[in-house]
Amino acid sequence: MEYVYAAMLLHKAGKEVNDKNVSEVLTAAGVKADSARVKALVACIAEVDIEEAIKSAPAMMAAAPAPAAEAPAKKEEKKTEEEEEDTSKKEEEAMEGLGALFG
Repeated sequence: MEYVYAAMLLHKAGKEVNDKNVSEVLTAAGVKADSARVKALVACIAEVDIEEAIKSAPAMMAAAPAPAAEAPAKKEEKKTEEEEEDTSKKEEEAMEGLGALFG
């Protein structure tokens, strides 16, 4: 991901996104640049209109389902059911205890 970030940073700064510049940004950030990955990135984005891709990204994110958001909800539902069971068991035990007082 840091390779893409380097390319975006160069683009935003108005610099050419090429092998040398991407490698320099990565090195400045403390990342050991893999020349094969840098070349692959530069080749992949050579024909991409980065501004257009950035503008369309929010629309793509909004259209994509969010499976990660569903997982916690399911856990919360289970937790809620378990809590309800625990609460009803505690209430039953408390009622039994009260019955012993008055029985």
